[in-house]
Amino acid sequence: MRFYEYESKALFRRHGMPLGRSGVAETTADARRIAEEIGGPTVLKGQVLSGGRMKAGAVQFADTPDEAAAHFETILPIVVKGQEARSVLVEERSQIEQEYFAAITWDGRRKCPVLVFSDMGGIDIEEVAETHPEHVSQTHFSSVLPITPRIAKEAIAATGVSGSSLNRLTPIVFELMKVFLAYDLTLAEINPLGRLADGRFVVLDGHIDMEAEARGRHRALLEELGIRPEETRQARPPTDFEIRGAEVNAADHRGVAGNVVEFDGDLGLVIGAGGGSLTLFDAVRKHGGKPANYCEIGGNPSVGKAKNLTKLILGKPGVEKIAVMMNVVSNTRVDIVARGVVKGCLELGKDPSEVIAIFRIPGAWEEEGFKILEKYGVEYCDRSVSMYEAAGRAVAKMS
Repeated sequence: MRFYEYESKALFRRHGMPLGRSGVAETTADARRIAEEIGGPTVLKGQVLSGGRMKAGAVQFADTPDEAAAHFETILPIVVKGQEARSVLVEERSQIEQEYFAAITWDGRRKCPVLVFSDMGGIDIEEVAETHPEHVSQTHFSSVLPITPRIAKEAIAATGVSGSSLNRLTPIVFELMKVFLAYDLTLAEINPLGRLADGRFVVLDGHIDMEAEARGRHRALLEELGIRPEETRQARPPTDFEIRGAEVNAADHRGVAGNVVEFDGDLGLVIGAGGGSLTLFDAVRKHGGKPANYCEIGGNPSVGKAKNLTKLILGKPGVEKIAVMMNVVSNTRVDIVARGVVKGCLELGKDPSEVIAIFRIPGAWEEEGFKILEKYGVEYCDRSVSMYEAAGRAVAKMS
């Protein structure tokens, strides 16, 4: 899940990182008041969950409170990559002599965090890495063993930074590493990190992505930042469909029927089994299918939970059929999922044999589950049919 810039900076501020004075404006009066309190030049930035704000005109500079108020009214209605601004961040404008880039993300191949640093901030790091690779360092570190500031210092020095700048940057970057580990993040980025004329540094922009599964562990932080439990943020605000999916999952503690993501397709997916859900989603697309959603089901959900997830997906406009597929399960009862899915179809007034394209969940209590499916004429398959083949059968039913 992704944080807005003002939320990312609120977390950075908690950890003592250097930030300019700022405030979040939701009205024109707010923008004028915050600019007056800052008492100098300001920058106003629309709060969306994607990049491209500058090109879209959602970043403006003001010298007076009246200008700030006028820019607020200009920025708020601007749509950036399909997103309207939630609010506008009004921030103190600083005179920057040099910009730097610092980010921590997860390296899936090395299975550990990696610190990426550059003394050429303010532009896409991919562009810097391609045109000036000597100005980018990549430093892996452990997520289990203790970390020290030396890791950050060596990463910064590898780009040629030295002297006072090196000493002042090190604690900031080290703190970013600690934030990444402390809050189960997948991305903690500062771009740009600006150096002022007097040698001080200030965080000019920040981005944070958190593992969705870590929300419960950091509930207190999310509440403090005003992030509601039903907000399933990707690189955009959640849709109504995704919010309802989160509500289905939260309404019953038994099992999982969540991580619902909306797509513009006609085949609804009730899929699960860890990485199996990603495999099945990709298999549907490989066969030419058009998924209406992504989701995850497992952990032995109740009949009610499986039913409500089915009703949500099958009731989505444009969905013609659903495919219920998982890998071989051990802690999820096939009969319970089958009963819940069938019940969901019936409560929507739909014939399970017509709207369930395929049912492939082999494992615990599968014989009992298959008997339920046979009763309602639903096509199913066991573990002798691969997930890829099952996805193909589901897609074939759509033609």
